[in-house]
Amino acid sequence: MNQRLAALRELIMDKQYRTCRRSLEELGIDRLNETFAKQGLSPVERVTACLETLFEKETPVILPGERIVFTRTVDQVPELFTEQEWAEIRGKHYLHERGYVCNISPDYETTIRKGLAARKQEVIDKLNTKGNDAEAVEFLQSVKRSIEAIQRLIERYALEQGENETAAVLRRIKTDGAKTLHEALQLLRILHYALWASGNYHNTLGRFDQYIYPYYQGDIQSGRLTPEEAFDLVEEFFLVCNKDSDLYPGMQQGDNGQSLVLGGRSASGEYLFNDLSKDCLRASYELNMIDPKINIRVDKDTPMEVYEMGSELTKIGLGFPQYSNDDVVIPGLIRKGYAEEDAHNYVVAACWEFIIPKVAMDIPNIDGLSLIACVQNSVAKLQDCPDFQTFMQVVEAEIKSRFEAICAKHKNLWMIPAPVMSLLMDGTIERGRDISLGAKYNNYGIHGTGIASAVDSLAAIKKYYFEEKTFSADELQDALKTNFEGYAELRDRLRNQAPKMGQDDDFADAIAVDLLARFDQVLQGGVNERGGIYRAGTGTAMYYVWHATPLGATPDGRDAGEFIPANYSPSLFIRQQGPVSVIKSFTKPDLQRVINGGPLTLEFDQSIFKSKENVSKLATLVQIYILLGGHQLQLNTVSREKLLDAKKHPENYRNLIVRVWGWSGYFVELDECYQDHVLNRISFRV
Repeated sequence: MNQRLAALRELIMDKQYRTCRRSLEELGIDRLNETFAKQGLSPVERVTACLETLFEKETPVILPGERIVFTRTVDQVPELFTEQEWAEIRGKHYLHERGYVCNISPDYETTIRKGLAARKQEVIDKLNTKGNDAEAVEFLQSVKRSIEAIQRLIERYALEQGENETAAVLRRIKTDGAKTLHEALQLLRILHYALWASGNYHNTLGRFDQYIYPYYQGDIQSGRLTPEEAFDLVEEFFLVCNKDSDLYPGMQQGDNGQSLVLGGRSASGEYLFNDLSKDCLRASYELNMIDPKINIRVDKDTPMEVYEMGSELTKIGLGFPQYSNDDVVIPGLIRKGYAEEDAHNYVVAACWEFIIPKVAMDIPNIDGLSLIACVQNSVAKLQDCPDFQTFMQVVEAEIKSRFEAICAKHKNLWMIPAPVMSLLMDGTIERGRDISLGAKYNNYGIHGTGIASAVDSLAAIKKYYFEEKTFSADELQDALKTNFEGYAELRDRLRNQAPKMGQDDDFADAIAVDLLARFDQVLQGGVNERGGIYRAGTGTAMYYVWHATPLGATPDGRDAGEFIPANYSPSLFIRQQGPVSVIKSFTKPDLQRVINGGPLTLEFDQSIFKSKENVSKLATLVQIYILLGGHQLQLNTVSREKLLDAKKHPENYRNLIVRVWGWSGYFVELDECYQDHVLNRISFRV
């Protein structure tokens, strides 16, 4: 890292830029929603007027030494609707999260290449065609106004810069498509912000190393930039992603959706991991900051060099890269109805969900289904089951019942219009149709939570109730009802002696194979109101806390309210037999069936990296998971002693990074329940 970027990094780590921020109250725009209501503005008019207002209120701020500019000075996006209006909307519709389009992958590439003026002309041409209905005209006018607002903001920043290279870059990208790496990265920065200012959040950066590579390669080949100068620009872009990431709405600080995907293969088999991909990993390593979160697409033929570069990031404790296996993901997506070309172009959403850039309006995190709760509820019918397979049918019926309830809950979905996002999605201008109304793909993803806890519970019931008959149904039911009070011996048997998923024990693992197949089977045939399917997944998101808190004691020996594992991971109290055993267990199911995504998450003690050779060992471990058919993997490097001290003295650990569920954040900024979950996870050695 050069001296200029090192100084800029220190400014950002010290959060000095926050002194430039102003609240909505200070700016006098905290009651825009009331003004909109009085004016009787439509939803799309409100989104557009809000965007224009925010851009007008932004104060151009350029930190010392910056070449890729834009610092957010308005600290939040105003409400569009009054409380009464929201109540009326909720009375008629289902709202996903905040009601905005979110967690999809935009098409930055087209606008960066064509430029804002050309995109605006496309809108004007569409407006001038015959046959546009009133709704289409309103939408297209909104997109046009949004482009013009972006252009005015760019011009204001150019004026602030005076006469220098960055000012010249800004003036060119105000109208023209990017011709250089600097122009491409600067326009990407502005477009990315425009989405957030429109209320759209968890906007990933997609296949950054593919759509930015032509500019990177062109500058180096033409001699405009040396490879090191090109790297400096990439590193600065990564750096500025951290300036305002705390303002993007998420469950916790760090949960901001700023992820990108590297590598992969094309439909023709071309290996796409390039020099820019390597520079991205190098930039993350040097900066040692939480954004952007790196995902790497790999397959059975990925060179060991890639795994080793990724393992260097794991070593310093970033909690990424997260790995996705093309050999599982692509055929899994095709099986779910995605076109082959689109499946080969998949990216990862804000956390881990597999989504298609440019053409998909999937909601990959619409809900979570607690598999461990399904098992727990089924215990009440244990006496009615003559054998284990009958009991599994009871569990499947419970899964189906909960899935049907989820489907019923999501009827009549409504989303706030998204004109800027529509500009950055394929075909919306031609159709004159806002992306909030749907796209080529409109599928929903259901997280399956507590998988290992459910499997462990089922294994204990099969072994001790159906086979060995060491307890009765009444005894188990009473033990769970009383949280094992008076049943210490039974709790110990269930918790510490029963077969567990993650120990390479076919007894338990065969149940995992069966359970995930049933989960997928229940969802098959489900069609949402937008014509999309439902995808089963192995992730949890925050549900590993939400579903655990009200959950009573379970047949795996878990106490009431005790944590369940995050994502596709073993029980928090499994007897450790090493990471290889975990990998073997967790690759036995057919993971193409649960292709909404959800990584096996492994924690490693930081002490393992005292030996340089262990970086290579870790890389080999990742490769083994991929070769055995794992779909997704994320690794966390932790020091329990350091984490405990950070809880006591947070001021000393401002840059201590951990993987939370599908993203990395600063440990001291997390709520205590998430800090404690990280502390309770099992750490492995290699």
